[in-house]
Amino acid sequence: MAITSNHPLYNARRRRNAIAKGLALLATLFGLGWLVLILGVLLWEGFGGLSLQVFTEMTPPPGSDGGLLNAIAGSIVLTVLAVVIGTPIGILAGTYLAEYGRHSKLSSVVRFINDILLSAPSIVVGLFIYEIMVAQMGHFSGWAGAVALAVIVIPVVVRTTEDMLRLVPDTMREAAASIGLPRAHMVVRIAYRAARAGMVTGVLLAVARISGETAPLLFTALNNQFWSLNLNAPMPSLPVVIFQFALSPYEEWQKLAWTGALLITVTVLALSIIARSLTAARKSQ
Repeated sequence: MAITSNHPLYNARRRRNAIAKGLALLATLFGLGWLVLILGVLLWEGFGGLSLQVFTEMTPPPGSDGGLLNAIAGSIVLTVLAVVIGTPIGILAGTYLAEYGRHSKLSSVVRFINDILLSAPSIVVGLFIYEIMVAQMGHFSGWAGAVALAVIVIPVVVRTTEDMLRLVPDTMREAAASIGLPRAHMVVRIAYRAARAGMVTGVLLAVARISGETAPLLFTALNNQFWSLNLNAPMPSLPVVIFQFALSPYEEWQKLAWTGALLITVTVLALSIIARSLTAARKSQ
């Protein structure tokens, strides 16, 4: 029997649908409201302290004006080193999972461990690197900070590399095998080229992930108020400076903390936009 628009059952379902849509809309507006509020305060406070001095002067002593040059430079060095260390490991591991051991038991174990690393708190990574590097060396160092960030980079790159390589059609692999191309050459010349945009996107997402990490650096690179590119000594970084300055009672430091937070937010936003653009470009091909 057909249910008409005036039937009580139809009306009840329509009311439940309207209630569900209303609750979903309210939840969306609630979340977006907090996001807009946070970004609004960040932009208001951050732009207030933004000046050329921020990029040309070192972090100041208490009660003085200064900039974030040493912290910005230290963050760039640590991030680049982390990507250089973690990206090759992640790409090779992801390649094994997608191309060589797709259905092996070892691959299942590696995927399980990788999933754990993806969701592991960064402070745990910092403590781990502290025990195996800082405690053994007897001092904090930029190398330890870079390794801690690299450990965070690896699982992100592994996951994206495997997923992107799995999207490459098997017909391309079969075509390469039919002309006698060795498997390693097929992976490098065909699979990597087909999945290049997605793999680059994974690296960018990993960079965005580590750009604002503070906890692992507190246990490894610590901080340095002066200009230092010595990787065997404590090294400055923007997230740690923001953490320390935001908790200080000095107004000048608090302004620099807001400005540093704005710089990191803009950087992460730019990387996310680039990553999405690359993903969209790949889908349109």
